[in-house]
Amino acid sequence: MSRRCELTGKAVLSGNLVSHSHHKTRRRFLPNLCRVTLMSEALNRSVRLRISAHALRSVEHRGGLDAFLLKAADDELSLKARELKRQLKQHLAENAAAAA
Repeated sequence: MSRRCELTGKAVLSGNLVSHSHHKTRRRFLPNLCRVTLMSEALNRSVRLRISAHALRSVEHRGGLDAFLLKAADDELSLKARELKRQLKQHLAENAAAAA
């Protein structure tokens, strides 16, 4: 399993650990990944995702998982999140057609 956020695409970065004497050794900056269960109001079901803590704050700020997925670009989403976004758009289109 890759160390990549399924919603924002945030992944492992590399850099230098710099000591007091300025010796530089390579290190890895790992994202703070959490396995969470988010609720999709439109689909009326819960979804388990492995996302960063920053993405979890972004989801809450945008007003939930549905709003986040509709605004997110497809290239930064994982396959699972892209499939969820496709289902969400299809469900919203069916509801709009039924209402009209």
